[in-house]
Amino acid sequence: MKIENTKAQMRKGILEFCILKILSTRDKYAFEIIETLKKSKLLVVEGTLYPLLTRLKNGGFLEYRWEESSSGPPRKYYSITEEGKQFLKELHSSWSDLNKAVTSLTKKS
Repeated sequence: MKIENTKAQMRKGILEFCILKILSTRDKYAFEIIETLKKSKLLVVEGTLYPLLTRLKNGGFLEYRWEESSSGPPRKYYSITEEGKQFLKELHSSWSDLNKAVTSLTKKS
């Protein structure tokens, strides 16, 4: 098994959580989401992001609106729904539990 495959799977597993967290502060369009993830060292390309955004939208966790742009075509701005906020709370709790468990295990090694 190659380390890059494992690292990619680890990142994919937390991207939905990260996207919802990013959108919990303010509405953003896809490029802004990608830039925010990059600043946190989570490198994501559009081909990965758009299917996740669609899945979150279809799940009722996100919604979007089109907004005209002064520097190009209209932009699709994503926002978190009330259902998405509740889901984010549940994900945060799960992440905290998982993080504690992994930290506990790795300290023992």
